[in-house]
Amino acid sequence: MMLDWNEYHKELGARIGELAKLSPDTVGGYQKLSAANSKTGKLDEKTRQLISLAVAVTTRCDGCIVVHSEAALKAGATKEEISEALGVAVAMNAGAALVYSTRVLDAVAAKTAQAHGA
Repeated sequence: MMLDWNEYHKELGARIGELAKLSPDTVGGYQKLSAANSKTGKLDEKTRQLISLAVAVTTRCDGCIVVHSEAALKAGATKEEISEALGVAVAMNAGAALVYSTRVLDAVAAKTAQAHGA
């Protein structure tokens, strides 16, 4: 394995516990925000966790990966469903890079025009 995810999860929980003691409003606010999402009942828990895993990949959040991997499995997600959600994350990252590449070209055009007094 690339990382001892179980040990990392345990250590992450301890560090978040330390942060909660130092900044209870920050951690409490996060917990409230996180819990608010699950109260609508429009998406089932497995779907929420699959989305969470895709977002965890696109934001490169190891802590999110370990927490939501466990939650997805507990919600009944299969390895195949998780892999499909990860495929969406890969497509979105590539798509986002493509779209944002056009912004770079736009900025370059604006700076070129400015440099030439247009």
